[in-house]
Amino acid sequence: MTRLSTTFAQPHPALVCFITAGDGDTAANLDALVEGGADVIELGMPFTDPMADGPAIQAANLRSLGKGTTTADVLRYAAEFRARHPDVPLVLMGYANPMVRRGPEWFAEAAAHAGVDGVICVDIPPEEDEALGPALRARGIAPIRLATPTTDAARLPQVLEGSSGFLYYVSVAGITGLQQAAQASIEDAVARLKAATDLPVAVGFGVRTPEQAAAIAKVADGVVVGSALVELVGQHGEDAPAKLSELTAALASAVHSAR
Repeated sequence: MTRLSTTFAQPHPALVCFITAGDGDTAANLDALVEGGADVIELGMPFTDPMADGPAIQAANLRSLGKGTTTADVLRYAAEFRARHPDVPLVLMGYANPMVRRGPEWFAEAAAHAGVDGVICVDIPPEEDEALGPALRARGIAPIRLATPTTDAARLPQVLEGSSGFLYYVSVAGITGLQQAAQASIEDAVARLKAATDLPVAVGFGVRTPEQAAAIAKVADGVVVGSALVELVGQHGEDAPAKLSELTAALASAVHSAR
């Protein structure tokens, strides 16, 4: 059993929370998410061209890069988090350039040493798995893939091949934070995905409120919330942890009690 598989084996859906590394007091922000009841943490790796992300996470990337945050800093945050929270799954989410520029083996080894459980790389498609996937799997790190509303039955098997940890369903054909898919379309998509895989299915993009999270948690194995949390960091800066803990607690209560 891994930390991810243990978490998704709980009798309630999982709350997955995202923040950007280097934005605000990262360590305090991560601790606040755990304190609030997040089951899985996604730590965003800041990048100059976050093409899948909306204004909130774009701004967080710029704030972080403006402070000089490096890949080494992200890995340090991860290692320190693992020392403080030995049982909470930690996933790095980001883009290919910072992950592969020094070679996939280097990145996978460094991530494993930092205690990372999974990696979501937004811009390496499953057809190019060899760019990073084998190195991650060799070190026990889950390559977590994305499925979208446009992932049809012909392509889904390729998305699932070599994927582990959980399947991240991007519920809208767009960028993070700006819109939410209709609940009926989410329910149909989750049913289709769960018929094709035994991996837990977590739904994200556009989830902002406990009410939205609860509705999704009735059908999905996990709910991902990012932009709403990142906005709090942008609004409150070093004072964000208390706000993060408060919103996370409300989200966790809604997700954990949804069914």
